[in-house]
Amino acid sequence: MTQISLVVSDVDGTLLTKDKTLTERARSAVQRLHKAGIGFTITSSRPAIGMRFLIEPLALWLPVGPFNGSSIVDPEMRPVEQHLIPASAAERSLQILRKFGADIWLFTTDKWLIDNPSGKYVAHEQHTIRSDPTIVTDFSPYLSSACKIVGASADAARLEACEKAMQEALGNEATAVRSQTYYLDITPPGFNKGTFVEAMARRLGIATGAVATIGDMQNDLAMFAVSGISIAMGNATDNVKDQATHVTASNEQDGFAEAMEMILKRNGVG
Repeated sequence: MTQISLVVSDVDGTLLTKDKTLTERARSAVQRLHKAGIGFTITSSRPAIGMRFLIEPLALWLPVGPFNGSSIVDPEMRPVEQHLIPASAAERSLQILRKFGADIWLFTTDKWLIDNPSGKYVAHEQHTIRSDPTIVTDFSPYLSSACKIVGASADAARLEACEKAMQEALGNEATAVRSQTYYLDITPPGFNKGTFVEAMARRLGIATGAVATIGDMQNDLAMFAVSGISIAMGNATDNVKDQATHVTASNEQDGFAEAMEMILKRNGVG
């Protein structure tokens, strides 16, 4: 049985509770991973600025993967690797999102740009990433510097249809996948949470079979596919659970900590 050398975790719906809290049990579980010599890092659809608050409490020393792993930054938030959406794909993405009636957000390296400040999920995102948006009337000047574009919509079924239309329209020009039932993320082509896992394994000189991943949404499936152990949260949808090797409790029941404790026992620790 392969020992686990690295754990890569999603953030929202996985590491954090619904109200975006890191529980003491979750923090303690990561501490135990560190003491056992098991690497730990996070990857998320969040921008880098929205991951900063977790660096200190989790004592993260490895790079983290914002924008669904299409960027890699060190714990000081300095870019290690960065990729952008091609401007033509960014423009096409905006056209499709407007067609499906979704609010449009565009993220650059350090800015969150919106054109509808009264959008349903703006306040929620402010709370989530602990940053305020910049309001613009035209996204055109920023299309060549887009790290991520988000379509936000309370109509989950319509956003799912938008996801399929986006994937068909963009093909290999960009990656389009939902990170929440209400968020559709468009990110640079060829990079995802799976490529982030592979990059971290190379960095540590380990096989991806020695990596455990944990998440709850469609955008986590790419890292499930390349890791030795994949753990779906209890709050994940059935199709995410079906593609994981294990299922833990929900993020409201300390499912993350429960999963880390399972990995420690599997490695013969504790």
